[in-house]
Amino acid sequence: IFQKCSGAMASLPSSGFMSRTVCAFTRPMNLHMRTPSALLNPQRRQPSLPSTQPFKRVFIVASLLCNGRVQGLAMSSSAAIVEKGDKFIQLDGFAKRQWDSSYKGLVIQSMSQEDFEAKVNQLYWENPVLVDGYAPFCKHIFVPNFLAGARAEAAPITEANQHLLLSEYQARKPEELPVLVRWFPKEKVEAPLATHLDLILYSRDQIIKETIAMGGTVPEGEAPPWGLISIKAQMVDSEIPMQPITMMRNALGKEEGGSGVPLVRDKYDESVKYWSNHATIA
Repeated sequence: IFQKCSGAMASLPSSGFMSRTVCAFTRPMNLHMRTPSALLNPQRRQPSLPSTQPFKRVFIVASLLCNGRVQGLAMSSSAAIVEKGDKFIQLDGFAKRQWDSSYKGLVIQSMSQEDFEAKVNQLYWENPVLVDGYAPFCKHIFVPNFLAGARAEAAPITEANQHLLLSEYQARKPEELPVLVRWFPKEKVEAPLATHLDLILYSRDQIIKETIAMGGTVPEGEAPPWGLISIKAQMVDSEIPMQPITMMRNALGKEEGGSGVPLVRDKYDESVKYWSNHATIA
């Protein structure tokens, strides 16, 4: 398998996915292999292997590499080692706000947090592909809507409903910088039932960096490599442009509640074009 995938491995940077993943996958299992070249050259391995079980995880890496699914296995230095069927995605505290009835956005009432997390992991392993987001640490999973009663979170602004728009300076968390947002009150504007969910993931390393920057505490121990930070109900199976104010907050840096990703003018203009004619329902 590894000989078949040698071309795919060779194309990866030495400091990137493969070097981190090989070390992560082999250290806890007493496989005396440290680099891709060691994997491809059996003579460089130590002669004694404790069992054939460790190869199970290594073959998963090779198989996904051959199928072009490297991004789905990107792991952080603090992430737990996973194999098929394990918890690959953990519901992050930022997304848990969506079980609070006061949350301005999609409020989830039809499933518990535990059941939702289990469902997301099941869907991922049925089709282990992640879609690139706005930065390398951000990925998406688009799935048919499985939340009873979940409605699309945005509606077009028309002459008939524009007088219903509300605005307010809001911070998503107490530590964040408040920014100006606008929305339709859900009591006045009803959107159609959503056809899809956009599950937005951040890498474990990025979540840790943002937590530390905001003065939070990082739990000890290993965790799944991806955290689910937001659930969006929508009418398309692709990404809706990030709101302009969110792009600005991100550009301000982690200390103000953003991700630290610089603003890209083309993406910003695309966002303005969309959100000039739409507003969230909350």
